[in-house]
Formats: sequence, structure tokens, C-alpha cells
Amino acid sequence: MALKVELKPGERIIVGDSIITNDNQRTRLFIEGQAPILREKDILTPATADSPAKRIYLAVQLMYLSKDIEKIEDNYFSLVNDIVQAAPSTIPYVTKISNSILAGAFYKALKEAKKLIEYERTLIGHVQAGSTSVPEDKPGSGFPEGA
Repeated sequence: MALKVELKPGERIIVGDSIITNDNQRTRLFIEGQAPILREKDILTPATADSPAKRIYLAVQLMYLSKDIEKIEDNYFSLVNDIVQAAPSTIPYVTKISNSILAGAFYKALKEAKKLIEYERTLIGHVQAGSTSVPEDKPGSGFPEGA
């Protein structure tokens, strides 16, 4: 079954190791095969990876798009170690990301890394608001159990 992707005018998409830029009208593509695919809204660059969680996402993104993940793994584990030491409450997120990577499910790992970015935003928001603690897990709080 083909993946259906609709692109806005000027939107870009990565398919395998190629970047495709849409022209000036909406386009619908049907993509078949096993190449990694990322829409522009899901792509981070080194310049936009401006936080620890975003750098982890970038490392996972590079693993997803690369044929040689071993070079990236060392950097990923170093970044994970740093974020867990700074914020131990990130362990449930990092565990899900790492388990997905170990299973070879890199796209799923990217989705989990997006959740880590959101959690990091929440933590930073609490710090900026002067809160001394993160709220307990409550339905709809956005925090995983045990965080």
C-alpha cells in the first residue's frame, strides 16, 4: 500500500537521500517502497536543534535517514546521558526512544522524540515561571506516569 502525501505550495519532503520541493500548487504524491520519508515540518537542522531534546531528535532523524547509524549512535547516547543527568524525569521518554531505536523502528523513535521535546518545553516553562516542582501525573497533564 502506498503512502499518500499532500504537499503545500513550496513545501519540501525528504525521500531517501533526496530532497523534493513542490512547485506553486498543492500536489499529492503516492510513494511506494522502503525509503525513509520526512515532511518539511518534521525536519530539524543543526541550526534549529537549539535544545537538548531537539539535539536528540536530530540524532534520531539522522539515524532514520542514514545508512550508517553507528557513527551517530555514540553522539545519541552522549546526548541522552546529558539530558538524563540534567533532568532525571526524562527517563521514561528516553527509554521509549531508545527501545524504538534498538528495534529498528526509527520513525517511531522520531515520534517519541517529539514527545520529549514537548516535555522539555513544559519543564522549561515551569522553570521560567519560578515553579519549584513539576506537577504529578494527572489525566491530561502531558506527563507520563512516574515522571
